[in-house]
Amino acid sequence: MKDSSIDITAIERAVQVCNGQTGLARKLGITPQAVQQWVAAGAPPARRVIAIEIATGGMVTRYQLAPDLYPQEVA
Repeated sequence: MKDSSIDITAIERAVQVCNGQTGLARKLGITPQAVQQWVAAGAPPARRVIAIEIATGGMVTRYQLAPDLYPQEVA
């Protein structure tokens, strides 16, 4: 999902929050190449969405990463 104000995807925002692809990969226990593939695809795999939300301290939410799976934020 693109953020229209700055035109980056949620996964790109998660990478920024974690100080780069290597930082996000380290927090998730995976390779930076895997994160790079997600960035190129524009989204992570569904099984990683909640872990990314946790890794970013909630700054990038599951709703932003996978709106098809999590269509509404709980108020």
